[in-house]
Amino acid sequence: MLAAFATSFSPDSPLDGLQVGDAPEPVERENWTTVDVRAASLNHHDVWSLRGVGLREQQLPMILGTDAAGVAPDGSEVILHGVVGADGHGVGPREPRTLLSEHYPGTLAERVAVPTANLIPKPSGLSFEEAACLPVSWLTAYTMLFTVGGLAPGDSVLVQGAGGGVSTAAVLLGVAAGLEVFVTSRSEEKRKRALGLGAAAALAPGERLPRRVDVVLESVGRATWQHSVRSVRPGGTIAVCGATSGDASPAELTRIFFQEIRVQGVTMGSRDDLAALANFVARQDVKPLIDSVHPLARTREAMSAMVDGAQFGKIVVTP
Repeated sequence: MLAAFATSFSPDSPLDGLQVGDAPEPVERENWTTVDVRAASLNHHDVWSLRGVGLREQQLPMILGTDAAGVAPDGSEVILHGVVGADGHGVGPREPRTLLSEHYPGTLAERVAVPTANLIPKPSGLSFEEAACLPVSWLTAYTMLFTVGGLAPGDSVLVQGAGGGVSTAAVLLGVAAGLEVFVTSRSEEKRKRALGLGAAAALAPGERLPRRVDVVLESVGRATWQHSVRSVRPGGTIAVCGATSGDASPAELTRIFFQEIRVQGVTMGSRDDLAALANFVARQDVKPLIDSVHPLARTREAMSAMVDGAQFGKIVVTP
């Protein structure tokens, strides 16, 4: 079958280790299901894998991809939850949590095997391309806003960085839930587009907010951390799902403990959260924002666009 996989690591030139070609069919396992992939979306996790983060040489070649939507053997249309081992379904009881494309082959392929319990019904109102955006970026944004952030209509949130999958999801979900959403971006064009999605204000990086927010969604790291700490209200929460610009330094610990700010890490979310997210977008008629769709054979071109950071929304690949 056709797949996109990592064959080597390069911290400075990650695409050098990306190859698209023939790969073995998924291995049949008890309590697992092989799904025909109809669409998968790219994530920064794929780039980090190509840089050698989370993978070892002996695991190569490894099929990349952590989320997808497709068709199960019984003909049902499903969304794949990419976290394996979170509660023992389909794996050994002592196996630590991992993501597809770390210990098990990922979703950038014509077919992928996942624990059967990880299959969530796809809402009929979403296309396969839209549904493929939910399991990583959209689930992460949902978890940060509602599960970790505990936000309710009328609350406020700052989303650091506009344009990526998590940030566009956070804006669309936040607006649909009645939140006051602030966004930052270096790009004036991306700030304008964020306002078009319903953000209350779109600011340049480091620009002072009209008032401190209840929750900050942080995925950038070093470049925005100080602004995040100084933009959240006393007793508020900073939810962290990544650090694309590197680890924060200094950590602003004095301000964090004195103002009793909670810092919570987030990696995707539970299957129950994914099911709740699917129901939410179906009922609110919220559609994931897709930047572009590429055939699986042109995954390198799709990945290059994400590495360059030029996208606004999710980049999707279809076998």
